[in-house]
Amino acid sequence: MAIYWKLCNLSGVGEVGKKPEVYELYEHIADWFDSVRNRDLIEKEYLNIVSSNLKENAQILDLGCGAGEPLAKFFIEKGHHVTGVDGSSNMLAMCIRRFPEMEWIRGDMRTISLKRKFDAIIAWDSFFHLSHKDQRDMFQIFHDHINVGGVLVFTSGPEYGEVYSNMEGHEFYHASLDAQEYIELLNKYGFEVLIHKIEDPDCGEHTVWVAKCLKKH
Repeated sequence: MAIYWKLCNLSGVGEVGKKPEVYELYEHIADWFDSVRNRDLIEKEYLNIVSSNLKENAQILDLGCGAGEPLAKFFIEKGHHVTGVDGSSNMLAMCIRRFPEMEWIRGDMRTISLKRKFDAIIAWDSFFHLSHKDQRDMFQIFHDHINVGGVLVFTSGPEYGEVYSNMEGHEFYHASLDAQEYIELLNKYGFEVLIHKIEDPDCGEHTVWVAKCLKKH
């Protein structure tokens, strides 16, 4: 679902009040969201880049995994092991039903500490629900959970700002840093940017980042 940043951009006015926890909102719309979630794999270009960097039986960490389709399913069908983290118990119930052999954890990506590392981390359409501060802090969590050589994928907005979108009558918060700050954060934590595509028309206007962990900072 496209987020129209340029129409609703709130940059320059600071953080937007107290924001409800997004996972609580997803609890209310889980069935609806799952029914309308695009499964045509418009994300496939980026998923294939991740896949090309993986060894057999790789470990994937999916932050904000939702109901597990289509992203987790893509990696599961390629023989990899997915650990999904989401705050919505209703979303996770779908994951467990569909892929019981995988690991599904109810938790907040901002506070996870799994004490192990993964070959890829995916934060697709989840990372951008975090505040500016929380996004900055997430790069330490990415760093702590990825192997050297691992690939990180996340989506952001095309420019600095905060916006709201409406899904099923609920207002969902989104935020983005500017591109230069993302680059600086990635470099600080030992990542090299492989791809930064702004509002990709072939991927539902998503702004996508793909980065590879080259070293521990």
